[in-house]
Amino acid sequence: MHGSRRGHSLFRAGCLALVTLMPLLCASPVWTADSSLTITPQTSHTEALLMGLYFLRAEQGWAVGSGGTILKTVDGGKKWKKIASGNTASLSAVFFFDEKQGWAVGANGTILRSQDGGNTWHQQLVETQVSFYGLSFVSASEGWVVGGNGTILHTKDGGVHWLDQTSKTSAALYGVQFLTARHGTIVGAVGTVLMTDDGGATWTPQETQGAATLFDVYFTDASTGWAVGNAGAIFHTTTGGTQWIDRTLPCTRTCTKLTDLLRVRFTDPQTGWIVGERGMVFQTTDGGFTWEEQGAIAKVSLFGLSFPDGTQGWASGENGTIVRLTIGR
Repeated sequence: MHGSRRGHSLFRAGCLALVTLMPLLCASPVWTADSSLTITPQTSHTEALLMGLYFLRAEQGWAVGSGGTILKTVDGGKKWKKIASGNTASLSAVFFFDEKQGWAVGANGTILRSQDGGNTWHQQLVETQVSFYGLSFVSASEGWVVGGNGTILHTKDGGVHWLDQTSKTSAALYGVQFLTARHGTIVGAVGTVLMTDDGGATWTPQETQGAATLFDVYFTDASTGWAVGNAGAIFHTTTGGTQWIDRTLPCTRTCTKLTDLLRVRFTDPQTGWIVGERGMVFQTTDGGFTWEEQGAIAKVSLFGLSFPDGTQGWASGENGTIVRLTIGR
């Protein structure tokens, strides 16, 4: 995404309405949302919209965003270093399989690969100009990327070659997760949920009984997973995705607009986190049956979320926002 306003267009292409950009809420360096969550804003030295964020471990992480922005930290975010991407396309997601091998994806068919821990990046060739929104790798060689117009690409050689897989949908696809080389789930616009048990040779649509645009999906095991999306949409499965239960957040008396939920992650089978527009954070401690609002940790929408362990995580979003979430005291 290029700049704060153009940055919104990446997800708006999939029907995401976002709030006007605002500065960080936090005036002081550290504040506590409740008795167990401490929020620490970090300095990114950029105004880019940071769409994607991934921490391999507590010290080592990467963030990507508008204008080809790539940031790296090796000290848990105390310092973020800007890395030359060689690209100006908006980047929407980043993932590292290990300390060396990583990929970032974004607009205009952009797939970048690093083989040195994110210090240098090289573009991989694909025969499409669609925007990519999500990626998932099960090894340093095999992975998938998803994007606009129902696009699914698959590689078995680290991205030297990318081959199309048939999705049988024209919906924009935003989130993808593979637990193994055979079992994967994709979510996208108008309630799209696709599943495969053969590595993507065939993709089967699943019924959510809803038309919400779904932005992210996360499974803790082969049976249990969650999908989140616009207007507070949360769907939960305990059957590996063959059946989805609607757990959409209610609109309380003080609610004027349901929050678009943009990322979901779990640190263990019971404890999960969701971030979304207007800096909102929600937590569950009962396996996703109920979600408790933690409040706004920033006055900007949050798109990236990563937890390298159960005690700390990071979120990223508009205006170069990066915050560290520390659980417990």
